[in-house]
Amino acid sequence: MYPNSLFYIIVAVVLIDFIVDQILDTLNARHFKDPIPQNLQDVFNQEEYEKSQQYKKTRHRFGLISSTFSIAVLLIFLFLDGFDFVDSIARNWFNNSILIGLVFFGIIMLGSDILSLPFSYYSTFVIEEKFGFNKTTQKTFFLDKLKGWGMMIILGGGILALIIWFYQWAGDNFWWYTWALVAIFSIFLNMFYARLIVPLFNKQSPLPEGSLRSKIEAYAQKEGFNLEKIFVIDGSKRSTKANAYFSGFGNEKRVTLYDTLINNLEDEEIVGVLAHEVGHYKKNHIIINLVSSLIIIGFTLWLLSLFVGNPLLSEALGVEIPGFHIGFIAFGILYSPISEVTGLIMNYLSRKFEYQADDFARDTYKAEPLVTGLKKLSKNSLSNLTPHPAYVFVNYSHPPLYKRIGNLQK
Repeated sequence: MYPNSLFYIIVAVVLIDFIVDQILDTLNARHFKDPIPQNLQDVFNQEEYEKSQQYKKTRHRFGLISSTFSIAVLLIFLFLDGFDFVDSIARNWFNNSILIGLVFFGIIMLGSDILSLPFSYYSTFVIEEKFGFNKTTQKTFFLDKLKGWGMMIILGGGILALIIWFYQWAGDNFWWYTWALVAIFSIFLNMFYARLIVPLFNKQSPLPEGSLRSKIEAYAQKEGFNLEKIFVIDGSKRSTKANAYFSGFGNEKRVTLYDTLINNLEDEEIVGVLAHEVGHYKKNHIIINLVSSLIIIGFTLWLLSLFVGNPLLSEALGVEIPGFHIGFIAFGILYSPISEVTGLIMNYLSRKFEYQADDFARDTYKAEPLVTGLKKLSKNSLSNLTPHPAYVFVNYSHPPLYKRIGNLQK
């Protein structure tokens, strides 16, 4: 195969991925006005339903504009040998392969983030503000960006440096060591995310003694679920949308409730949502998802090891001097169709797990509080109640609300 042929294959992969996404988005948008399922008739009144329709249309149009801009920038970058230009900058600064790779990815990622910044700003301070969701101040918005860049430099840069070093040291067998590194880091992050990462962005405080804490502890004790750490996070600092999640294992296990969740749901509804999350733990979904992700990462790294050193990848992107960083970029684009397939599998598995967790909550607590809680959460976020089945199949990690409600009430 010639470099020019591979170049146009890369362009084709980029374009096909974009076109498929737009087709799915358009199909989904055409279902915005579908009749609301019978079991969701009480989610919106007429005024709220019209507002949700307008929100979905606005987000769809914005997504089309932002994704078109992104694909246009990428294609221009490809055709104008942008990767060669960035590679030249990195090689002019350093001779060390690790430093060249770090500078190369640093410029690419920082440049990409800066280009997307106006869209992120508009999404937060125009669209989310217009529909009453945004609580983020401009100071918080830009501080979040700076903190994100800092984490990217420290964590991302550190891991990337080790991966490049593994490649130099172990050659094609680097993927074994990289896989071990990613596994250790993933487990560590799962364990200590709430303790180390969350405090950089949000304040967490123990849930005060009272009716809600007593009900949560009573349910946990009934199910033999050791739950001592229950925290409240200031989600209202950024948005009115609500959430709750578990994190950690063993002694680091904790449940975190957004203050917006506590403000919008009744105590029993919160316990119902919590029972669903306990179901994920009891059914070992957390472990299964982690192991599945690591298997997919291992497979991806093995494939990467077969191709990353091929100079054809670098030449296809217009770069004369082969390097791990260039091969990694080309491989990442070419791998995207396989990534879509693995994503479909993981989303299918996730949707099955959601039904199982809902069943657990219904069987160990009650269905009705979870049903009303899910409806309130959908109402407060103006979520889409009539998604297109194809869009759900490709993009949803959770079943559509009407299916979840139907399953809980059967």
